[in-house]
Amino acid sequence: MAIDLALYRRQVRISTDPLVRLSAIDISPDRPNHTILFLHGYGGQAHQWQFQLQEFSFSNRVIALDLRGHGRSDKPSSGYSMASIQRDLEIALQELAVADRFVLVGHSFGGAVATEFAVAHHDRVSQLILIATAGEFRLNPLYRFLLQLPLPMLRSISILVRGWLSAPPHVMHAWYHQNLITWNGWSLFRSLEVPTMVIRGHLDIVFAEPLFEEVARAIPGAEEIDVGASGHLVMLERREAVNRAIQRSLDRTQGTWRDESLTSPTNLQESLINERPWLNNYDEGVPFTIAIPPIPLHYFLRSTAHRFPRHTAIIFEGNRITYRRLIQEIYRFANALRSLGVDRGDRVMLLLPNSPQMVIAFYGALEAGAIAVFTLPSTDPENLIHQLQETGSRVLVTLTEFDNTVQKIKTALASVGSSPLEHVIFTRLSDYMPFSRQLRLALSRRKSKQPQQDMPTEVNTHNFNRLLSAHSWKSPEIPTTSNDLAAIHYTGGTTADPKGVMLTHRNLVANALQTRHWMPTAQEGKERFLSILPFSHSYGLTAALNVPFTLGATLIVKSDFEVLEVLKTIKRYHPTIFPGVPRMYLAIKDFPGVRKFGVSSIKACISGSAPLPVEVQESFEKLTRGRLVEGYGLTEASPITHANPLEGKRKVGSIGMPLPSTEARVVDLIGGKKEVTIGQIGELAVRGPQTMLGYWKAPRETEQALDSDGWLLTGDIAQMDAEGYFRIIARKVDLWYPDKPDKPAFPRDVEEVLYEIPQIQEVAVVAIANQPIAFVIAQKERPNPDSIIAFCRRRLPPNLVPRFVIFVEDFPRTFIGKVIRRELAKRYEQRLETPTTNQS
Repeated sequence: MAIDLALYRRQVRISTDPLVRLSAIDISPDRPNHTILFLHGYGGQAHQWQFQLQEFSFSNRVIALDLRGHGRSDKPSSGYSMASIQRDLEIALQELAVADRFVLVGHSFGGAVATEFAVAHHDRVSQLILIATAGEFRLNPLYRFLLQLPLPMLRSISILVRGWLSAPPHVMHAWYHQNLITWNGWSLFRSLEVPTMVIRGHLDIVFAEPLFEEVARAIPGAEEIDVGASGHLVMLERREAVNRAIQRSLDRTQGTWRDESLTSPTNLQESLINERPWLNNYDEGVPFTIAIPPIPLHYFLRSTAHRFPRHTAIIFEGNRITYRRLIQEIYRFANALRSLGVDRGDRVMLLLPNSPQMVIAFYGALEAGAIAVFTLPSTDPENLIHQLQETGSRVLVTLTEFDNTVQKIKTALASVGSSPLEHVIFTRLSDYMPFSRQLRLALSRRKSKQPQQDMPTEVNTHNFNRLLSAHSWKSPEIPTTSNDLAAIHYTGGTTADPKGVMLTHRNLVANALQTRHWMPTAQEGKERFLSILPFSHSYGLTAALNVPFTLGATLIVKSDFEVLEVLKTIKRYHPTIFPGVPRMYLAIKDFPGVRKFGVSSIKACISGSAPLPVEVQESFEKLTRGRLVEGYGLTEASPITHANPLEGKRKVGSIGMPLPSTEARVVDLIGGKKEVTIGQIGELAVRGPQTMLGYWKAPRETEQALDSDGWLLTGDIAQMDAEGYFRIIARKVDLWYPDKPDKPAFPRDVEEVLYEIPQIQEVAVVAIANQPIAFVIAQKERPNPDSIIAFCRRRLPPNLVPRFVIFVEDFPRTFIGKVIRRELAKRYEQRLETPTTNQS
């Protein structure tokens, strides 16, 4: 599985006067087996190591430097002696915090640089690997002639070699005269004290053959690998053979008896598996840990737009938007926000359904240095007012259809005498639809006599499209770090009042990569995501928006879930990956004639937000021939922490196992600190790079949820089996204690019994005043409440038998389908006070 190396680039400052910075690709997963430093040769660049970086980055820290004057590093007019290059290398290692011994790999003249360093710092280099390195660097007569030319002439002909040389003429000239023609490595080779491997190809004609052949013989105890038919760029031309040789060398790394304890690669891996037993069940190609690039989230999209500019990024109701156009409109929106006075760290609230405008507004806010505040489309005006005031949002982006709500908000804020809201940006979903679709909508409105909502024209209200057209398509280049706050997500509030969850750029970058790595067979630039999950929910933001952008995928965006329209979309655009919730998969599998809509294009689905019934899973997989697995997450973890493997062992009723770089454990219900034994029930705690910064302006709630070691208490009751699979039992707030304070009862204890009654379609048990109450959605034939209670008395202990059975038409739910149990309790509190044995 390829990773985008550009995301792992960073600048390393070598000096300030003159300013010299080296560009480094630095990829570091948790607990790396080795640190490997790659040095390119004369005229080369770090990206020449792309295949080795890809191969070894899953279990090792890998660093590739653009040496002074090369690639993306600074190109000063002087300072190209071997002493300067060695000093650059020493400072770079210090700045990159490479403290332990590392493996040093050099190609061509990079091998000479590596040899000089290994001789001077043999205590720091655990192993030296020289690739296509010579003892002397005598260029052929043509190259020597060209490099003897004056610089102006050299510059005039440099355009002919620009495609394969990564340094300008003045750098090539300086390196040649200060290094190549003077360097002689034979005595250095003989004085090497570190284990050395020499790799070369026998078709290398850049230097004279004896200058290659004698290298391994001059180094005491060196191993030579001739990979056969390859020229000078061995690591590119014979990458598999070179990678095998490097891996063989790494596997044989030996040190003293002290070095072989817990720091040896084998023991490190065994130690990690002992701590995380689920790693044994990971699919092939899924790494144990991943390297999180120190970038802001919007760099994902920048990079993808650079690599796939003409590829379709979004399909919305038939309209196609390329990555090039998308990034330009995001930059326009960012510049528009800046023109409205939005500064770094300001909040921009997004009240939008899935649409191109939502994508543009979110990523545009990040490009402007702002923080996006997500609120659910179903949020009532009272809560919207609270969220606007609490976050101090200066800008609101919304639909014209919500104008009445906006007016209520403005009136309410004006009545209290202070309002943070300065600007409202309105848009219409139809603005990003094809003209034919806009025409059909207009005719439909005229036929039904429904006038189109006019664009508001009050002071400080703006038209989304006009704002974009009035501003530059170039990035505003606002400095943003990975630790800056990116988004505030208001939780669904299923068990308490909604809280603003603070997620940093690093949180969102990490979870996007963790989820992307869970699908190792996904192909860059070839996948099509069915993006129905609302982006305003953290699950939709990660699984249906950010993850596709890491892959250069096409997003088939739907603003709502209407099963027939979704099936028509599937038939037309053939999505391959479909993140969703159980009710979506249930509705699709039960739709009459579903097979004729071509659902077999779907090859992978991760279901979240609610338990996935096994019947739904099996039926949907039979229809699509793809894989549908259950996962788990919470807004406070960006949100995905667990999933069942797509190819390996799945367990019915299980949320699966933690994602790469994620720790999970079950702790006692009372203190929340002590880890319980395998199989015992307790509260699920998770830790990883995706866990939140905290709750917005709620330090007490943050302290209750996050401990000083970074463990997040999820509020979910769970148990883990011996293989590291987790099962969710209930929400902690839904427990009640009928007998003893240390023996809780769970809604699931009662619900599983009630589901055995055929006439019951859905049930939710809520404890009120320490008494279980059953809320029931029945089939057409409603059972008698007394018979339900009688059934429970035969199957349950007396303290678990529901006191009341209340029939309802539907449950209060979040917009992704979760039952809001606290609303059930509130809604029927007065009815429950009636002194009867059952109600309907």
